[in-house]
Amino acid sequence: MDEANPPIKVSLLGKEYPISCPRDEEHDLLLAARYLDERMRAIRDNGRVIGTERVAVMAALNIAHELMQARNKSTPSHQDTIVNE
Repeated sequence: MDEANPPIKVSLLGKEYPISCPRDEEHDLLLAARYLDERMRAIRDNGRVIGTERVAVMAALNIAHELMQARNKSTPSHQDTIVNE
């Protein structure tokens, strides 16, 4: 890791992770980590999914689904392209 650009610490479910990223992307990384943490906490607090790894996978799937829906609104054929690949 570059000493001039030390890793940023992000917290997910109370555990800190050092993440390296360009300085001009630090703010966006922190926002993304906060969003992911919120989604993971909601899934964990729901009580149906147990284990940090499973919670992370479910959060990733939910966020990927949101992204696909957003892309589908802007370009309706995008989902068809993904499914047909």
